[in-house]
Order: sequence, then C-alpha cells, then structure tokens
Amino acid sequence: MDGNRVLALGLGVTAPWRLVEQRLDTDRQPHELHLRVEAERGAQFGCPVCGRLCQAHDFKDLTWRHLNFFQHHCYITAKVPRTNCPEHGVRRVQVPWAREGSHFTLLFEQAALLLVREMPVLTAARMIGITDQRLWRIVEHYVAKAVAGLDLGALKAFAFDETAARRGHVYVTIFIDLDRRRQPVLFVTPGKGKETVARFRAFLAAHGGEPGRVVEVVCDMSKAFLAAVGEQFPTAAVTVDWFHVVQLFTKAVDTVRKAEARLVKMPGAVRWAVLKAGDGPLTEKQAEALAELESGGFLTAAAWRIKELLRWVRHAETPRAARWRLTHFLRHARDRIASSPLLDAFRAALDTVETHRHRILQRWTSTHSNARLEALNGMFQLVRARARGYRNVDTFIAMIYLVGAPLPKLVNSI
Repeated sequence: MDGNRVLALGLGVTAPWRLVEQRLDTDRQPHELHLRVEAERGAQFGCPVCGRLCQAHDFKDLTWRHLNFFQHHCYITAKVPRTNCPEHGVRRVQVPWAREGSHFTLLFEQAALLLVREMPVLTAARMIGITDQRLWRIVEHYVAKAVAGLDLGALKAFAFDETAARRGHVYVTIFIDLDRRRQPVLFVTPGKGKETVARFRAFLAAHGGEPGRVVEVVCDMSKAFLAAVGEQFPTAAVTVDWFHVVQLFTKAVDTVRKAEARLVKMPGAVRWAVLKAGDGPLTEKQAEALAELESGGFLTAAAWRIKELLRWVRHAETPRAARWRLTHFLRHARDRIASSPLLDAFRAALDTVETHRHRILQRWTSTHSNARLEALNGMFQLVRARARGYRNVDTFIAMIYLVGAPLPKLVNSI
C-alpha cells in the first residue's frame, strides 16, 4: 500500500475524493506537512440543499488545519466545487472532513474541545498552535449547537444562582436540573434579577419543557428572584437553599467585624477566622484569634457564636425538629445580641430569616439536595480557571456549558 493510500485512510478521505500529493515544508518552524486532495475527474456532487447529483460548476482552493503529523503541523488543501442545481442554483458543496465555514478539520476541532475541557483555553491554544480567539470560536460554535438541541421535557425541579463573571459587578445567572447528578447545567444567561428567570422560562418552553410541570424551585432569598419565580412558575414550591442562609450570616459577621475594627484593635488573623467554621481547618493563628476574640468581649465574637449555631439547626432530622430548632435559634439570637448599632447587619439577617422561614423549612420536606449549588460553586471556580483570558461574558458562558452541561456526546461525535 503506497503512502498516499495510508494517509487517505487516516484522514477518512473516500470517493470521489482522493489524496494526490504530500509535501513537507522544512523551511518553516515548526515544519508543515501539506496534503492535497482532489475529486475524481467527471465526478458528480450532491446539492448541499436537496442532495441531487449535479456536475461541478467551478472549483476553489480551500485549506484546513488538521491534527499534527508527529511533530509537524498538517494542512489539507482541496479544490472544492460548486454545484449548479436546477432548483437551488450555484452552491458550494460541503467536504466530509470539515464543517462549513471552518478553517479546521473536524478531527482537529474535536481534539481542541477535549483539551479545553481539561486545561485553560490559553494553554490549549498555545499547545495546538492557534490563537485563543480562534479556539473560542470553535468552542462557541459547538456549544451553541449542543445547547440548541437540549431536551428539557422531563424537567421537574431546578435551582438557580448568580455568580460573578468578572470584577466590576458583571454577573451571570446559572440554572441547574436538580435531578441530574452530573453535568446539571441547563441554562446560563448574562445578568441577575427577575429578567433572568423570564429568559429561562422562555428557554424551557422552546426546548420541550412545560413551566406548569415544575414542582420545586431552589434559590436564595433575593426579593427579585422570589418575585420572578412567583410570576413565571406560580405552581412550584420555593425552597431557600441552606447554603445561602449560611452565606447571609457569614456576610453579617464580616460586616460586624469591619465596623468594630474601625473602633477597636482586633486580634490578628481574625478576618479569615470568623469566615470559617469553628471546627473547620483553622490555622494556629486563626485559632488563637478566635480564642482572643471570645475572651475579649468583642461584639464580633457574639455574632460569630450565633452564626456557628446554624449547624445545630441544619442537623435537625425531621421537619418538626427543624421548625422547633429554627424558632429557638431566632429567639436565642435576639436575646444574645446587644442593642449596639454595630450589630445592625446581624439583626437584618435575623429579620430576613424570619421572613423566609417557611421557605427555609421547605428544605426538610424537599426530595432534592439543597447543597447542589454549594457544590457547583466549586465548579464555577474551576470554570474561571479554565476560561482564564476569556474576552467577554459570552465566552465565560460557553465554558460553563462545556464543563457543566450534559454535552459529552457533542465532543465525542464530531
């Protein structure tokens, strides 16, 4: 078997196409292997619209980047015909080794997507020898194609949350399927607030889902989010996820610490110590700071101790026990905190929990794990690392879909 036939088999070139020439250019660094493909003389080609066999109208030389041949960059060049269909006129045919409009072969794009899922985009782009802009275009094309094909007909419960896309109050809102253990991301949209929920409802309806079938929605205590869910999914039960309850009090403790630090000297390392759990992985300095905080009669210590009691509520085993524990937590917290204006943020957190206690208690009757968003927060951090150097919110969204949405068949079947 000659070299041309071996390479043709590796490329997947079939009739009427054949490999006619191979040339290694050693004057360039890295070296370039150029492969020329031509159609058999007199071959007919299917109309790109209807498939009717037609004679070639004319030809144009096109080139595509292919997977490296050993250490050499590889390029395929072919004279691609246009057909003159009696019904659809003159149109360029589609070659079997590349998608329309792309300057890369399908195999090259498949390899690029696999790399992007495992490493930062800039690193992947340098590894395969293209610019990150061109790699982003590949990612965005296939992600958009896959997302368009999502079937949400079985969706019954979802959660959503906002995450910062970059500094400067730029956010995206992410919706996940609570019944999917792996790759649960369904929809990602720029911004935050009521309009994001309306966009998701439209997306759901366009992908085979029915808003009336949704029985549960998990979110935070944002007034905008809760109002939007009531408008767009009026028959669904709303559960406030526990992650946001803890987050609410953690932020309140930090606000108290900042206010108190303006008036008195605080122990060293206390900033990060109060953000952690008391039985968590504290450094020696952080443990010493907490001990000094409690023995020194600081208001921050009182706020931190109350925040730590949330675990007692969380570990309730039944809805009745949870209701009792939450009631006593709120009563105990109000009795323990002083009337100092430094604790205003903490009182506001208690008021928020009081307002939404029925939605928080829904956690104990829900069949879904409300820790999903907390776990996904780690995935979003991973996405930021993978998307390092992303140029806009759209590319960040594309990476979230690629890593977190059920799109593996796309990557494996290009």
